[in-house]
This record gives sequence, structure tokens and C-alpha cells, in this order.
Amino acid sequence: MTAKIKKNIDNLIVVGDRLLIKPKSLSNKTKSGLFLPPGYKEKEEIQTGYIIKCGPGYPIPLPSEEHDEPWKNNEDKIKYVPLQAKEGDLAIFMQKGAIEIVYNDEKYFIVPQHSVLLLERDEELFS
Repeated sequence: MTAKIKKNIDNLIVVGDRLLIKPKSLSNKTKSGLFLPPGYKEKEEIQTGYIIKCGPGYPIPLPSEEHDEPWKNNEDKIKYVPLQAKEGDLAIFMQKGAIEIVYNDEKYFIVPQHSVLLLERDEELFS
């Protein structure tokens, strides 16, 4: 039996300190009305886009004394330093550090937090 798998952005899991960013669509002409050639925007060093998903953050190593005693529970409880970025933020990032992907015929970037230069947050989205 062939089951059709619905591709959904919610099925994606972003790992570590990375962000999934949907690039902001920009006009393909200048303010004066000149049309820019295809590929011009892809060569820009700085990009903007909206954060769709965030990774958990930077993993913190477990202290060694937690696993020294054989009677202690040896569950791996990974802890993370959270990221500054939140879903819904507008990010300005360096494209050099980003990886471009296409998912469901839409273009996204996977960007490590250290490539993000600036975040714009609308606090009303989070209240």
C-alpha cells in the first residue's frame, strides 16, 4: 500500500543553535524602477527573513560527578543554553553562514545563531 506522506513544516526538527528562516520576499527592481537580473539577490551578503523554527540552543556538558556513583540514575538529561531568537522574529543574517534548502517548493535558510546580526521582535506576538 502506498500512503501519501503530507510534508509539513511542523515535522522538521531544528537542532542545536540553528534557526529555520523563511527569506523575506524583496522586489526585483530598484527604487528608480530598474529591474535587477535573476540571481542578484542571491549574491548579497546580508539577507533578511522571518524565523519559522528555533533549535533548543547550545548544549551544556553534564558535570562528571553525576555519573561517578554506580547507584545513581544514568539518564542522559541534556541541558541547553537557550537562543536569543524566537519564532516570529525578523532576522538580519549573513548569507555566508547560511545553508539554503527547498522544502515543499519554498525556499528556507538554516542559519546558526552566530550568523544573525540583528533581530526585530514584535512583543505583541508573544503576549
